[in-house]
Amino acid sequence: MGKKIFKKEIRLSGSGGQGLITAGIILARAAVLDKANVTQMQSYGPESRGGASRADVIISNAEFYYPEATRFDVLLALTQEACDKYSVNLKDDGILIADNTFVKNISLLDTEIYELPFTDIAHKKLGTKLPTNIITLGFLVRKTGVVSEASLKKAVTNSVKPQYVDLNNKALKIGYKLADEYLIKD
Repeated sequence: MGKKIFKKEIRLSGSGGQGLITAGIILARAAVLDKANVTQMQSYGPESRGGASRADVIISNAEFYYPEATRFDVLLALTQEACDKYSVNLKDDGILIADNTFVKNISLLDTEIYELPFTDIAHKKLGTKLPTNIITLGFLVRKTGVVSEASLKKAVTNSVKPQYVDLNNKALKIGYKLADEYLIKD
């Protein structure tokens, strides 16, 4: 009996300035630390802040040959525009994680949906909305297990400026706790 093939396509989406490119890089680094095959691609609008932004990460324990995510197992949407645009490519059994600070309307039916005000939580608990991306990564990893939490923490520590390591590690813990407390909405 051979090992079970594992492949997850993940899109992190929102607008420029929300740290999604950084989050995609961190998630990919965590997958590398876990010795997985991984690819990470990113796209953003011409505006540095406010324009569309996305990062795609594919993680697998087997070789794969197409580096772009096309049918997502997981979609993180931090804006309504991103949710509307990309949810059509979410697999029927996929997972949608939406920041209902900004995402007010979700029209998917046959998927796991997690709605939380991640941006508001970051501002309330950490005094800034900047680590929203790390809170959502913690939530995503705790809910999906796509990478190990130890590798995610190491990737965060190695990816942010030293003065922000403690803040981002607190953000990870908040994301884990939110995932542990959250029940799927039917």
